[in-house]
Amino acid sequence: MKITVSLPISIEIIMSNWFQNARPISLPQSLLPALTAVALSYGQADFSWIAAIASLVGVVALHLGFNLLDDWFDYKVGSAEARQKVSNEGFRGRMIKYPYLTSGEKTPGQLLGAVAVFLAVAAAMGAIVVYLRGWMVLGWVVVALVLGVSYSGGPLKLGFRGFGELVIFLMFGPLMMSGIYYAVTGGLDWKITWLSIAVGLLVTNIVYTHSVLDSVPDAKMGKKTMAHLMGTGKGQIVLSAIINVVP
Repeated sequence: MKITVSLPISIEIIMSNWFQNARPISLPQSLLPALTAVALSYGQADFSWIAAIASLVGVVALHLGFNLLDDWFDYKVGSAEARQKVSNEGFRGRMIKYPYLTSGEKTPGQLLGAVAVFLAVAAAMGAIVVYLRGWMVLGWVVVALVLGVSYSGGPLKLGFRGFGELVIFLMFGPLMMSGIYYAVTGGLDWKITWLSIAVGLLVTNIVYTHSVLDSVPDAKMGKKTMAHLMGTGKGQIVLSAIINVVP
């Protein structure tokens, strides 16, 4: 089936609730490390408010864009149909993430168009930071894009192979916090690295908790998460305790 991609303008996104479709309820997971990095950067000699604001806006746009991109990958593998089948068998799993597609309210092409707009906003913010701090910033950007796409997308599909939690830890911990600190100050500090490990584990535990609740439905769908790899309920609880204690 051929899918036509439509590129809605920003007003279209606001008026047709694409922001809500992108699950803004998850934004604290990225804003916590981002704001923490900015707070730690404040007072440094080369602190830049322009870079700080651009970084925060870019993080929000990138997070929402990746949420919608994750919906697209789930749509391609028929997640809605698989989860409905699991639900019919009596297992309770998380809600379908893209009801706007299954209801016919939006089309797959419009979804890709919305992804493109959110990522374009993130790219524009990134361009501002590159202008202020130089091309080294692109190193963080490239790694973030590869990890973000590979979380649900092929060929790696890390979130389906038991590495999803590791990706979340890296993206929302060391990668994001060190990248924003560099963007705002033009330098790095080992203190931000140590703190980013604790923050990354905190965010990872949120994702891991959801995967424990969804371990049976995910397994039936062929999706291996860290909870699935831990095997028994006791093993899942032990890992959750370790994640919480380490920071």
